Amino acid sequence: MEVVNYLLGYENLKIVQNTQMFNFSLDSVLLPNFITINTSTQKIMDIGCGNAPIPLILSTKTKAEIIGVEIQKEVSQLAQKSVELNNLQGQITIINKDINDIRGDFESDSFDIITCNPPFFAVKEKSNFNKNDYKTLARHEVTLNLDIICNTAKKLLKNGGIIGIVHRPERLADVLVTMRYYNLEPKKIRFIHPKEGKEANIVLIEGKKNGNNGLKVLKPLISHDSNGDYTKEIQNYFR
Repeated sequence: MEVVNYLLGYENLKIVQNTQMFNFSLDSVLLPNFITINTSTQKIMDIGCGNAPIPLILSTKTKAEIIGVEIQKEVSQLAQKSVELNNLQGQITIINKDINDIRGDFESDSFDIITCNPPFFAVKEKSNFNKNDYKTLARHEVTLNLDIICNTAKKLLKNGGIIGIVHRPERLADVLVTMRYYNLEPKKIRFIHPKEGKEANIVLIEGKKNGNNGLKVLKPLISHDSNGDYTKEIQNYFR
């Protein structure tokens, strides 16, 4: 069943969702508010864009061209509806294609930023897959993994271009090792904690293509207060 909601706290953005599919979460709000965007940014790609929460939020921060790539046809159709609902067809393009097949569609070194909220779980022999294919592909590295993401970024990013990934802290070592293997030097990290005193459950990582060594660990971000409400910093994202 399709429903139209406001994009979390963004009162000027609406998003089309399907209750049977994997819906976006706070991760998709954190990443576009973490990534470094400047006035020279001209072209952005969001890999595995889902129903387009990251492209929609990015459109509030930049006038750059934004391309969202989504392998699942039905999910990409939701993304396209969301783009049209917000009259953003002139800025956001949704492409329904496997990222492995799209690298040849663009010139090398042509993007300023690549973002990705990837599947968090590595596929193992005993992996317990959700019977709903939409959720399986969103959660498990079946069609999209860190090597594919970083290899794509290595090819498509300009020299000095930025890659931004949101992931789980327990996979941080995998993310950093893979980024370095593809010459995407980790430059800044931020841990997200659900509440004060709780362990981090999200980590944001930004890297630079062919960047110099030098990693900054930013102060932790607490997402919810003791009452379960969003903290002021999270609320500021929505403004």
